[in-house]
Amino acid sequence: MNILLTPLQLQTLLSYAAEMGAKLALSKTGHIRPYLKKSEAFKRYGRKNVDHWIGLGLITPRKDGDHSAAWRIDRMEIEAVSKSREAMRYL
Repeated sequence: MNILLTPLQLQTLLSYAAEMGAKLALSKTGHIRPYLKKSEAFKRYGRKNVDHWIGLGLITPRKDGDHSAAWRIDRMEIEAVSKSREAMRYL
């Protein structure tokens, strides 16, 4: 199977990959948190998008504890979904 990409499409995909790699390195070294609070995810990606991705099972919210504990979402998981959505729209 041959996939033909224009130079601009290849540049965009490589840019997304480099950005994801940088965020992974920053989270592994502790410079950024590896998780986002659900409210932070809503602000960055939109409530409708986040709820839709959760409904589809693309991202998994995790609860820190019982009762009133905050929900958190893995930063790399939601970034991967967001970037793949952008790439699909672009390509």
